[in-house]
Amino acid sequence: MRVLHLPVGRQMIEMCAALRKAGVKASSCHFRRRNVPIPDICLHFQALSHDEREKQRRHFLSEAAHDYDIFHFHFGETFLKDRSDLEYLKSMGKKLIVQHRGSDVRMLSTAQSFNNPYVRVKKGRRREEEQIIRKLKQLSSYIDHAIVADHELLPYVKKHYKHTHLLRQFVTLNKFQPLYPSASNKRPLIIHAPTNAYLKGTEYILEGIQRLRKKGLEFDFKLIENLSHEEAIKTYRAADIIIDQLLQGSFGVLSLEGMALGKPVICYIRDEMIMHYPPELPIVNANKHTFYDELKRLVRSAQERRWIGVVSRQYVEQHYNSHVLSRQLMAIYDQL
Repeated sequence: MRVLHLPVGRQMIEMCAALRKAGVKASSCHFRRRNVPIPDICLHFQALSHDEREKQRRHFLSEAAHDYDIFHFHFGETFLKDRSDLEYLKSMGKKLIVQHRGSDVRMLSTAQSFNNPYVRVKKGRRREEEQIIRKLKQLSSYIDHAIVADHELLPYVKKHYKHTHLLRQFVTLNKFQPLYPSASNKRPLIIHAPTNAYLKGTEYILEGIQRLRKKGLEFDFKLIENLSHEEAIKTYRAADIIIDQLLQGSFGVLSLEGMALGKPVICYIRDEMIMHYPPELPIVNANKHTFYDELKRLVRSAQERRWIGVVSRQYVEQHYNSHVLSRQLMAIYDQL
């Protein structure tokens, strides 16, 4: 089994590393250089002209078609922008699967039907609903199997594909040595790292931080932006509290990394989603209205911060271990 993952994402790098440990020849490929862990292959499109990029796309497609058996696409992107490569790969008997990650399929009309008054979706022409639906139809014309991480994304894609698989996010545990909050620290460090401030509800987080400062509570706060993944993890490790997002209604990789480091994480999980996660989810659930009170409680209680941090690490160990999940992914590949 020879598998190629492309064209971007930290998660696909983790997945390939776990697959290799399980004996699978798996390679991750980024089309552009990114401020994330280094993939196995990078085509460095950022350094090429438009014509050079198109030539490189087709050259790499031709090479990969001979080197790999399974093609695992992420974020709904493939080798070529018009996705005509799917017909070519299918004609060569290759096995194809796509993994949707979030903003590549979220549509506001669907999101608002979940009884979530806070939700936002990414803006831009590529995120317009007609463009998303067009992409899903193109992909599902050639790809029968799709993967999503949880039930939040399932409604966006399940009607388009013959088979939709649930596969949790991968966490390589030995990359995250836990450092639990001190039970005696009276001045906690709070961290928020918005990849997209609009989607995360960062303005409500900053508002809550200001309210706590005016109330006279002692703490430090860092807004983490424009760091490499390695630098960001070092910063998270020093934190006592990590804030993910207050609007989306589900959690992603930041919450998992925070929990893996042994930190209490604040994130909004909508009520209908809680039952779909493994039981006893330790995330401190807060939306933009309840965030201030939940954060205030954590700032005041060092012992609670430590206890939540300990159970958070245990939760990730039990349910998001990349080595266990790689076996589940291999079982999905066997169905292609």
